[in-house]
Amino acid sequence: MSVELERPLEGPIDPAVLAAGRSPSAIARDHGERGVDPRISRLVPGFDAPFFQAGLAGYSDGPMRLIARRHGCPFCVTEALLDRTLINGGKGRRKEDPDLLACECGTGDLEENRAAGLEDHPIAGQVMGTLPHEMAEGARILSAMGYEVVDVNMACPVKKIKKASRGGHFLTVPEEAIRVLRVVRDAVPEAIPCSVKLRRSFDDSPEMARNFDRILDAAFDLGYAWATVHGRTVVQRYLGPARWEILAEIVRRRPSRLIFGSGDVWTAEDIFLMLEHTGVAAVSVARGCIGNPWIFRQARELMAGRSPRRPRLDEQRDALREHFRLAVVLHGERVASRLMRKFGIRFAAHHPDSDTVRKAFIACDSVDAWHAVMEGHYPRA
Repeated sequence: MSVELERPLEGPIDPAVLAAGRSPSAIARDHGERGVDPRISRLVPGFDAPFFQAGLAGYSDGPMRLIARRHGCPFCVTEALLDRTLINGGKGRRKEDPDLLACECGTGDLEENRAAGLEDHPIAGQVMGTLPHEMAEGARILSAMGYEVVDVNMACPVKKIKKASRGGHFLTVPEEAIRVLRVVRDAVPEAIPCSVKLRRSFDDSPEMARNFDRILDAAFDLGYAWATVHGRTVVQRYLGPARWEILAEIVRRRPSRLIFGSGDVWTAEDIFLMLEHTGVAAVSVARGCIGNPWIFRQARELMAGRSPRRPRLDEQRDALREHFRLAVVLHGERVASRLMRKFGIRFAAHHPDSDTVRKAFIACDSVDAWHAVMEGHYPRA
């Protein structure tokens, strides 16, 4: 999926409101002292901070998730896995198995590799589809694969997804959406939480806003543990600011529910601004963590009362090399060299000579070219 990867000039909060509010550092220290909402950690042990890595189509595979975890990310969501593909044994039955890397990187001893930091848990498997019975079967498959949470995607704004009556399309047909939510919850063992990803509406019409409310409230009535709500409509895709004030209103009207927020989170400070200004229980970090696993470490530094530290060049090199190694294990050299180009472009933003390095990664077309960029721009000390 092609998405805008640069921070928009227009932010989600009025600058005057920001100036009058508390600083991100002060907000973060409060969250560090309070800890994560205890309902979250009870549902998912190990989910110990009020932020997590979102499911990102084309990005959030096993290597990206593992690198994020090594930099302080407490919880991850897979990219959306199509129900029919899961049923037919394709992607998701192997490439997205949360224990695959732990088994295949190194000696093959599962416990030994978990100790080495290759365990991709806790994690949510995100399922997307059209027909209720296929969605239910896809969710059942995910729950049997070891995912701690099964997440239902009713948010994806890609046109081909809407044409297939999937993702964000469900916001136009609330009865169908509720039917899918019901059969998925019934198909997943009671001990495994289910969650749902939504956009705040299909468009800005009153009818679609009412549809959103019906679907969200039905999800909680059906036993869904939380909902992650993106502050843009489906029609907006990724254009214009996310409406944090609407997220705040959604939370205000449901004080007893777990609502997570998404949209326009580009820095560690943004995580805490969203928590403060919307009241969500946790923040989904999406485009802001592509090529930037340090956002999670920086968020934890802020919670501990320290200034967030930019990644040193040696830290950038180590993260890039390990990300590439894991990508080769999972995808093979040919595919990995292509996939890692888009990550390298984003990692380049942290390099002192970012424009030159970005252009070098754009030109990469092989494993040798990748290593040449690394040796030329990320030399060992």
